[in-house]
Parts: sequence; C-alpha cells; structure tokens
Amino acid sequence: MRNTLNEATSSKILAIKILELCQVKIDLENSFRLLFAIDTPLGFSKAFTDLIVSRVAAGQILSSSANPYLHRETERFLFERGLSPLSPIKDMIGSQATKGIHFLARFAPDLASCGLWTDGRYIQAIEAYPSACKRSACISDMRRPFYENSGGSVPIEKLKARREFYHVDLEDALTCALVGWSFESQPDLLVHPTPAIDQSEGWIFVPCDGLRSLEHA
Repeated sequence: MRNTLNEATSSKILAIKILELCQVKIDLENSFRLLFAIDTPLGFSKAFTDLIVSRVAAGQILSSSANPYLHRETERFLFERGLSPLSPIKDMIGSQATKGIHFLARFAPDLASCGLWTDGRYIQAIEAYPSACKRSACISDMRRPFYENSGGSVPIEKLKARREFYHVDLEDALTCALVGWSFESQPDLLVHPTPAIDQSEGWIFVPCDGLRSLEHA
C-alpha cells in the first residue's frame, strides 16, 4: 500500500490502483469515487496551529486534559462521553497523523464540509476511530457476517474472526470500512459536527450508540 500511495501521481490514478488491488472492475467511462475512513487524526487543534503558524498563545495552560494545544474539540467531545482518543501532539499517534494529513494534501486537499475532505471527484476522506465502535450495537451487527458461526445469538465479542482478519489491525480496518459505509449509506447512525466546530480541526465520525450520555460519562 505504501508503494501504491507513493507512486500514484493523481487522485484518479490512486482510486484506480486501489480498486485494482481490491479486484473491483470499473468502467473508466463512468464516474466513480472512493471514500477513505482513516484511523488517525486528520487535523490539529486551532490553538496549536495558531501557536505554530502565528506564534499566538492560547492563554494559561492548566491540566493536560484542558491544554488547548493537545486536543481538538472533537476529542474533547468524546472525552465527555466516556472515550479516550489519543492526542496527535502528546501521543505516539502523531507520526500516523502526519501521514494522514500528507494523504489529504496529496489526494483530497479540499474541505467539502467539516470532517469531509475531497479532491472534488475521485477521493473523499473522513476520520474514523475504531475504539469508539466497541459499544456500538449497529457496528457490531454489521461486523457479524465477517465472523465464523455468526448466525446465532452469541455476542460478537465471543465469536472468532474469519481467517482473513488474522491481525487486530485488519479488524480495525473492517470497522473503519463500516464507518465509511455508514457515512455514505446511513449517515444518521453517526455523530456529526455542530456548526460551532472549527472546520480546520476536523471531526471524528463515531456511531451514536457507541457513546455514553453526558450524565453517565
């Protein structure tokens, strides 16, 4: 995949190469588009970008959780609802975040709406977070066909993944794909950003039923 991304010279070529890897036949005369649901931060907090680009300080820094440079609004939203997303600044996921943002810059540089990046034709990208899906009944139901002996009422966490999902990263990739499918086909299953969210920070799309209510978080 690294070679595919590095060798693609345009969004169209990348989309064609990805479809070839997936053994999906397409008619190049007709329009086609891929949506990538990417498991890494695709932005930084506005306070951090203001600090780096313009040397504008955000004010007092108190606790880590309240540090405006470390977390975006979308991450604070998830903190309040029982989840623990990583920070692209203080956690090791920062390396992956640079790769994700590099991908956007090359193949989906335009912001269509908060959290949705595109090249305008062939590629779209959103940010996903597999750990936020563990409590989601709707995502669990979508995952069930990809497990062995999944026809009964056995809880999905007790089922064995099919052979092709031999590593937890592949299971996370499946979850991201299902979040992407939900974004396209059943968007009401996901939490969407409010108008108050700064679009430059991006948004983590998670299933509504995977979050705790504020009073129980």
